[in-house]
Amino acid sequence: MRRLLPPFLLLAALGAQDAAPGKPLAKAVEEHVGMTWIVGGEAVLGSQNGDRDAPLHRVKLDGFWIDTTEVTNAQFAEFIKATQYVTDAEKKPSPEDVPDVPQDQLFAGSLVFTPPPEAVDLREFWQWWQFTAGADWRHPTGPKSSIEGKDDHPVVHVSWRDAQAYCKWAKKRLPTEAEWEFAARGGLDQNLYVWGNEQLPKKKWQANIFQGTFPQQNTLEDGFGTTAPVTAFPANRFGLYGTSGNVWEWCEDFYRPDGYGDGKQLAVNPKGPATSYDPMEPGAVKHVMRGGSFLCSDVYCLGYLPGTRMKSTPDTSLCHTGFRCARTAPAPAGTTPATK
Repeated sequence: MRRLLPPFLLLAALGAQDAAPGKPLAKAVEEHVGMTWIVGGEAVLGSQNGDRDAPLHRVKLDGFWIDTTEVTNAQFAEFIKATQYVTDAEKKPSPEDVPDVPQDQLFAGSLVFTPPPEAVDLREFWQWWQFTAGADWRHPTGPKSSIEGKDDHPVVHVSWRDAQAYCKWAKKRLPTEAEWEFAARGGLDQNLYVWGNEQLPKKKWQANIFQGTFPQQNTLEDGFGTTAPVTAFPANRFGLYGTSGNVWEWCEDFYRPDGYGDGKQLAVNPKGPATSYDPMEPGAVKHVMRGGSFLCSDVYCLGYLPGTRMKSTPDTSLCHTGFRCARTAPAPAGTTPATK
C-alpha cells in the first residue's frame, strides 16, 4: 500500500497551478507525488568561501523534478519490501574488496560516529569514526539500535550503489550536482546559506548541524543529536526541505577537484566529469555528496553550506549519508518556463 503524504508535501508536489481549488489532478502530477518541480534557468553556483574544488561558475539548467525531502526510512522500507534488496552495509565484504584485512575480521557493517571522551586533533578523523559490525539502515548505531519511531527520518547507511538501486525501482535518478545545488539554493544566488546570509534569523537554527565542541560534545541547540525528521526545519524558497544539514546526499556525478572546468563558460545542463579523481586517494573512484549533515559545524565542517562539496567511493556507507531523487519529465500543466 502506498504511504500517504501529509498535505503540505502533496501541495509541494502539485505545484501552485495544479493545487488551485477545483482543478483536477493532471496525470503527470500524480506521477510526481512527493516531488517538486524546479523551473530551471541560470544561476551562479559554487563556494562563497573560496573552496579550491568549488569555484564560482555559471550554469543553465532545464527544468526538472526533485524529491521535496530526503528519502525517508519508511520510503526505503517500501523499496526493500518490494525488491528484497540487500544494502552494501548488510553484506560481508569479500577478501578482494579489502585485501589488507584478515578474513576472520570481515563483518557486515558500516561507519558510525563515536564521539571521543576528550579533545582530539581535528586532523585525525579516525578518532571519531568507528567501523561497527551490524550497523546498517535498520540499525543506525549498531545491532542493538533500531529506527522504530523514525519513519520520517532520512534513511542512512546507504551507499551510492544502494541509492542507485532505489532510484531505478522508483523510476527516478540521482540529481546531477548542478541540479542539486541549483535546487538547494532556492533561487538565492551567491548567498552563504540556503535561507540567506544570516546564520540565525530570529535567533533560530535553520538546519540540523553540530553545535558545541566538535567532536566530543554536542550541545543540541537545534534540538537534535543525530538525524531529524525530514521536515523538521523550514523549507527553502523552492519548497525543498533538508538541503542543509541532516544527512549528506549522493549526487550522480563523479568527483574531481577540477570538475567545474575553468568556470568561465556557461555550462548548460552539466553532467559532471567523465572520470573520477581525488588527489587524496588517486586510485579510488568517487562520487559527489552534497548538503552536509548533523555532524557539520563551523569549527570542523562547513558542508552544510550549499557550495561545499564532499565525495566518497560508491560502496561507502555512513551514519550521516542519505539521498534524494530527481526525475527528467515534463513540467506541470500551466507552468511558466524560465525566462533567464
